[in-house]
Amino acid sequence: MTYSFAMPPRQVKIGDAAAFAGTTPRAVRHYHQIGLLPEPERGVDGRRRYGYDDMIRLLWIRKMAEAGISLDDVRAAFEETRDIGDVLGRLEETLAAQEADIKRQRAAIQRLQAVGSPLGLLSELVTDRLGHLPPGTLRPADLDALLVTERVFGPLGAAIQASVFIVLATHPDLRAEQDRLDAAEAALDDSVKPEDPRVEELAVQRCAHQMALDRAVEAAGLDAAEEKLFEIYDADLAEGKDTQMSAFESVTKMPYDLSPARKRCMERTAQLLAMDGSTATTRGD
Repeated sequence: MTYSFAMPPRQVKIGDAAAFAGTTPRAVRHYHQIGLLPEPERGVDGRRRYGYDDMIRLLWIRKMAEAGISLDDVRAAFEETRDIGDVLGRLEETLAAQEADIKRQRAAIQRLQAVGSPLGLLSELVTDRLGHLPPGTLRPADLDALLVTERVFGPLGAAIQASVFIVLATHPDLRAEQDRLDAAEAALDDSVKPEDPRVEELAVQRCAHQMALDRAVEAAGLDAAEEKLFEIYDADLAEGKDTQMSAFESVTKMPYDLSPARKRCMERTAQLLAMDGSTATTRGD
């Protein structure tokens, strides 16, 4: 049996060269622009013509690019200014880091599927405390607050704050009072002066409500659970898992649209709580 082959051309156009290498004319032109592929001379018709050596180089470029080697490293390897072994070593490190990222992403997706979204986006330290609550008892605003707290104070701070949301989810009366106080505080807009009597009155009520929340936390035994959180978190710190920015840096980057009256109310609430704490300590002594 005999075979008949057409005689291959000595040179081909850019479209044929690109198609044979498995790329596009645009990519080939880009290789010319960055000096990766020498630009061949143009024929009498003004078009580039690619010969055998051009095609071999183009094929090697495509093979190395498909392996994940950057075009800069490909050029350096061709110019022998960088050892290909070093390039491959760095590529291996990059791929290992990408594999670790993919593993973390898959774990995050699996948590979202198991815990639910968006609760599953919070750290395990937080979601482990809230996972027993019935669906719908946590409000979107609760999750928003936990998200911010976790960013500012880390997983431990958010996990401790979760105690308050557990109490609010299981005590309708405390939730109703929380809603009333939040609405009253939101009404302290820029038209209200910090020395307005309503500011002091609301601070006193907010202090009393916080004390009621603290008592409910203790009655439910949630404070004991918080003690265990410190042990867990200390173990995580020992393994180098604390990568958050400082609380000061976080707060300075988070926008808060608080009126002067509202800021004053928050300050007075903190002062009243501190005074109550010192009184309780004195009585305890």
